[in-house]
Amino acid sequence: MRCPFCGHDETKVVDSRVSESQDAIRRRRECLQCQQRFTTYERREEMPLMVIKRDGSPEPFERGKLLRGLVVATAKRNVSTEQLETLIDGIETELHNTFRYEIPAKALGDMVLKRLVELDKVAYIRFASVYKSFQDLDEFYTELRDLK
Repeated sequence: MRCPFCGHDETKVVDSRVSESQDAIRRRRECLQCQQRFTTYERREEMPLMVIKRDGSPEPFERGKLLRGLVVATAKRNVSTEQLETLIDGIETELHNTFRYEIPAKALGDMVLKRLVELDKVAYIRFASVYKSFQDLDEFYTELRDLK
């Protein structure tokens, strides 16, 4: 770590602790040349999630956009916003834990459907009808039959 006062390359860590916000490690350092003390913070680097759309173009993952789609699918159903937030949290956690920072829109939709079917089957069908772009009643019936 380079000293911000004199530019010397060697410092020692005097104290380490978790920051007040719990999202970083706070380190008190002392320069071995000028003896000045300074604080550094270590944070996990977050890579933004990117959704690869059907046309191949990347788009930043928007939690709010997914939540809006789920709110529409669960309209007048006994599903709380908290449950939807938890569903999205699970998807984000799975992507981060598997170090997947780019995901095809189809794979993201499949992840949503997998969780939504366990939450509410009517909401699942509503979401699937938009996500899978049913073209006729036969496709809709096939999805219902597979759900049973």
